[in-house]
Amino acid sequence: MNLILIAMILALLIPIYEACQDDDIWQKMLAFASIATKTSIVILMVSVLRDDWMIGVVAVIILSVGNAGLMLLAHLIKRMSEI
Repeated sequence: MNLILIAMILALLIPIYEACQDDDIWQKMLAFASIATKTSIVILMVSVLRDDWMIGVVAVIILSVGNAGLMLLAHLIKRMSEI
């Protein structure tokens, strides 16, 4: 199981690398949304391993609400740069 968690953490490095390379705000926000999704999946995996449903509830909230707020922020930043 530890090998799976290490592989999941290493998979987080791919969007971080992509976010550092691009100057486009949409590409950066998509990379950060990918990071948020992968982090919540890692938290869900840890909650299953620890048999702790409270941590799992937090991960589900992050998974369902976190990306919507990030995309709204990206849209607001794009609108502000157009003005």
